[in-house]
Amino acid sequence: MLKQRIITAILLAFAFIIVTILFSPFVFSLLITLIVLIAAWEWGGLIGLSRENSKVSYLATLAVMIIALFPFLGIYPEVEMISSDRVLIVLGLGVLFWALAFLMLLGYPENSARWNDKSKIAFMGLMALLPAWAGIIQLKYLNPMGYLVLVLVIMVAAADIGAYFAGKKFGRRKLAPALSPNKSWEGVWGGLVGCLLLGLSLIVLVNNYVLELSFQKAAVLMVLSLCVTLFDVIGDLLESMLKRNQHIKDSGSILPGHGGILDRIDGLLAVTPLFVITFLIIS
Repeated sequence: MLKQRIITAILLAFAFIIVTILFSPFVFSLLITLIVLIAAWEWGGLIGLSRENSKVSYLATLAVMIIALFPFLGIYPEVEMISSDRVLIVLGLGVLFWALAFLMLLGYPENSARWNDKSKIAFMGLMALLPAWAGIIQLKYLNPMGYLVLVLVIMVAAADIGAYFAGKKFGRRKLAPALSPNKSWEGVWGGLVGCLLLGLSLIVLVNNYVLELSFQKAAVLMVLSLCVTLFDVIGDLLESMLKRNQHIKDSGSILPGHGGILDRIDGLLAVTPLFVITFLIIS
């Protein structure tokens, strides 16, 4: 299983790097839209939609909202920059949602009756997917070469990898046994260390070879590295909670050894809004 996971991860990483670097921001936006729509289909399983026509209806709802966001954010083939102010509105809603999700996780399972409703879980999906969609596209428009998008994905991957291996090696104290019995506090610290080391390395590289960073900006980026780990855990645990609620192991089976798209991007969904807001503020 580990070998299969590694092979799939390498192929995904290679494909994503090619797409992110070589394609124009508008074409990249269309491809990200496709990924988000697949994730929305999988979210239908977390809602508890068993019939395909119900999942199609949910998918169509999100697709219509994305189509409306294209002109709202100014995403057109010929433009070089989209409306950052309007993107910030969408991202702000995303940060608010993930802050509420954190409180929801703290109260689990006693608070299950408050959110365990198909309409509420469907709304959660919109609030998780749409801000992440807008944030990733904004990063591509900020840096058409795609480096900012790759930094975001690599930082989330560093947190996940650090957590996985630290948890396997040193995991003793359970983080949230009612939500995900395999996750440990040692894994969280491992993810934090991995993310901090990567963040520090990126700050040094950027400062030496791209642009000189002030102490304040470097400090903000280091704090952001801490926040990446926190929000990555929140995204992971929220999906675990919703999967446990529906008694399913994976959100899908499209990725061999990994499950579904949501199983791979749950942390990325939570991290993206705050990450992009930070870069919009300091840029």
